Amino acid sequence: MPPKAKAAGKGRAPAKRKLAEKFPAGEVLTDTGKKTWKLGDPVGQGGFGLIYLAQENSSKSVGADAQYVIKVEPSENGPLFSELKFYMRAAKPDLIQNWQRSHKLKSLGVPRYWGSGLHEKDGKKYRFMVIDRLGTDLQKKFEECGRRFPRKLVLQLGLRVLDILEYIHDHEYVHADIKASNLMLSHNDPNKVYLVDYGLAYRYAPDGVPKEYKEDPKRCHDGTIEFTSIDAHKGACRRSDLEILSYCMVQWLCGQLPWEDKLQDALYVRDCKIRSQENISEFMDECFTSQEKPDELQRFMEEVRALGYQEKPSYEKLRSILRAGLKAIKAEDDFKLDFSPANGAVSPAKVSKHVRRDGVCRQEHPIASLSEAVKEGGVDVHRQSEGRP
Repeated sequence: MPPKAKAAGKGRAPAKRKLAEKFPAGEVLTDTGKKTWKLGDPVGQGGFGLIYLAQENSSKSVGADAQYVIKVEPSENGPLFSELKFYMRAAKPDLIQNWQRSHKLKSLGVPRYWGSGLHEKDGKKYRFMVIDRLGTDLQKKFEECGRRFPRKLVLQLGLRVLDILEYIHDHEYVHADIKASNLMLSHNDPNKVYLVDYGLAYRYAPDGVPKEYKEDPKRCHDGTIEFTSIDAHKGACRRSDLEILSYCMVQWLCGQLPWEDKLQDALYVRDCKIRSQENISEFMDECFTSQEKPDELQRFMEEVRALGYQEKPSYEKLRSILRAGLKAIKAEDDFKLDFSPANGAVSPAKVSKHVRRDGVCRQEHPIASLSEAVKEGGVDVHRQSEGRP
């Protein structure tokens, strides 16, 4: 999440987050349960933290086959603290295992939480968290496939993400930032997909009581602008995650969402999404030819659009819609994810740009969140239409 903007009438500038310092391989961290973990080489970096290969502490060095990773941030930073709250409440191995068993799932794509704590080095304190190691993300696969996924794969990914969302929603959270770069394949099994990055995860129903529908200035710019839901500016809910998933599936299938030509204009993007929800059939016509239009994605969006703000989705009905799509193309969910390029897919450099209705085509660089759009363009997203109740 970006730093908070300076409050009106205050003379103090927003606090800047500190960058993480690199630890040497072999550094040993002790979690709150007194379990020790040894760091290997760093394998990733966020805006303010590093991700290291890790194993339980032993005399051996951490090898390339390590089964865990440790995320490390300076203790005063916020993103990992927010993510940690989700993992501690909802991602303990026994919780996930019991859910899989009770729902008869072969797998569930929520990384397991193995421990966390504070580590001090050279007088500085760092927060860390141990989770499962994962493989490549779907954004890389999407680009490798010429920014088009086959229809069967899109529907299978939708089914896997629905399982994940039902689980995290049942544990009182919404994710709020579903996208290909936050979906990762298993390190050991390329047919399993996991939803990661819970830094924006929102506890929508503490102790089972849904939060009231009202504007939430602290969260009004959360999410990734091309996907974030219309609800985002008023506090996320379960239908928000499902709306975001629907945009992802449409993009994966057609290559580009209609509003991707002007991602730096947050109001333009929001208004396009409002129009897409008001006339889903017209939105689908913008994205697909009549021969290519997937009826199941339109039905999925219509089902999500009909949900009330606090209404519990019928996940099984949504799954049945996607399974009907598989049946329509004479396929079934065989739990094998085939990332072969879709028919007619081209390299990313050749993907055509969408032309706005005013006849102007502008391709902007994607920006990570609505807050960045506001910061760069001076947009006040609070000046929005009321949206949906």
